[in-house]
Amino acid sequence: MLYPMSPKVVELKHKLESFMDRHIYPNEERFYREAEELGPWKVYPVVEELKPLARAEGLWNLFLPESSHGAGLTNLEYAPLCEVMGRSHLAPEVFNCSAPDTGNMEVLERYGTKEDKERWLKPLLAGEIRSCFAMTEPAVASSDATNIESSIVRDGDHYVVNGRKWYTTNATDPRCKICIFMGKTDPDNADRHKQQSMILVPMDTPGIEVKRPLPVFGFYGVPDRASEVIFTNVRVPKGNMLLGEGRGFEIAQGRLGPGRIHHCMRLIGLAERTLEKMCRRVRSRVAFGKPVSEQTVTQERIAEARIMIEQARLLTLNAAYAMDTVGNKVAKAEIAMIKVAVPNMACQVIDWAIQAHGGGGTSNDFGLTQAYATARLLRLADGPDEVHRNQIARFELKKYSNA
Repeated sequence: MLYPMSPKVVELKHKLESFMDRHIYPNEERFYREAEELGPWKVYPVVEELKPLARAEGLWNLFLPESSHGAGLTNLEYAPLCEVMGRSHLAPEVFNCSAPDTGNMEVLERYGTKEDKERWLKPLLAGEIRSCFAMTEPAVASSDATNIESSIVRDGDHYVVNGRKWYTTNATDPRCKICIFMGKTDPDNADRHKQQSMILVPMDTPGIEVKRPLPVFGFYGVPDRASEVIFTNVRVPKGNMLLGEGRGFEIAQGRLGPGRIHHCMRLIGLAERTLEKMCRRVRSRVAFGKPVSEQTVTQERIAEARIMIEQARLLTLNAAYAMDTVGNKVAKAEIAMIKVAVPNMACQVIDWAIQAHGGGGTSNDFGLTQAYATARLLRLADGPDEVHRNQIARFELKKYSNA
C-alpha cells in the first residue's frame, strides 16, 4: 500500500468491521423506519441503544486528532476507519463521529475556554448532547461566506444575535443544546474576511425559533437533520465569543478542512457499499436470457466504478497525508480537489447502482435513494463544486504568475 495502516489502525478497523456486522447492518432497516415514523424532531431509539455498546468496545470519538479525549489518530490514520463508518447512515453517530458534532467539538477543543469545554465539550464527547452550526443563510449566496448578513452586536456585557439561518444541521434534534453561530460583528471592516465572528449560543436562549426541518430529496432526518432557525435579539454573554471578534472566517476555514475530508472518507465507504449492492444485484437477475452481470454495459460500469473509487481513495489519502504533514492551510488545494472529485464519483456510482436495480432502485428498499441524497448534498455542503474548482484553478495559475 502507498499509505500502509499502522498496527493500531488495523486493530481498530477490524473492531469496527466486526461491530458493523453485529450491530449496524442488522439495525439499518429499523433506523430508517424510526427516522420515517418519528421524524426529525425526535431521538431515534436505535441510535441511543447502540451508543453504549460502541463506547464499551473503545470505538468512540475516533475522529479527534492529537487529543486525550479521542483515539489520538492522525487524519491519515482516521481515513480507513471513517470509510468503514461511512458505509451506513446509522454508523457515524453511534460512534460519536458524526457531523456537525465532530467539527464543533474540534472548534471547542481548539478555541473554547476552560468553562466552554466543561459545559459543552465534555457532554458532547460523552454523546449526551448534540450541537448545530449556523452559517448558511437563505437570503444570500452563502457559497461566499463573506456575504453572511446575520449580526452579532456588542451590548455591554452581552452580544445580541440576529439572523435567519438554514441547513443548520441538528437543530430539530431535542438533544441539540449548543449552537456555533457565525455572524458579522464589524460589517464595515475594509477586510471582508475580518467582518465575521463566531459565538456560542445555547439553544434554550430566548429568541431562538427552530422554524422547520428541511427535507433533503424528500428525506427528513436521514441523511441530515437540516433545519431553518431564526434568531431574534438573542442575548448571550460576551465570554461566549470564540477566539475574538473578527476571527470567524479564520475559525470556519479551520473547521471546514477536517469536515470536508471526513465527508469524503465516508462517501468512499458509501460508494464501496453501493458497488457491493450493485454486483450482488446483477448476479442474481436474469434479463434477455442471461444474467445481467454478463451484459457488457453492466461490466463496463462495474469496472469504471472500481477505477473511480480507487482513484478517489488515493486522492483522499493524499489529502489526509498533506494535512498531517504540512497543515490544513497549505493543503488547501488537496482538500479542494477531493471535495470535488469524491461526491461526483459517489453520485455516478450510486446512479449506476440505481439503474442496475431497475425500478426498485428508486424506492427506499435498497438504501440507494438515501445514498444518492447524501452524495448529491455533498456537492453543495461545505462549499459547492464551483467554488472549489475556482480555488484549484487559482492555485494552478499562480504557479505561472511570473511566466
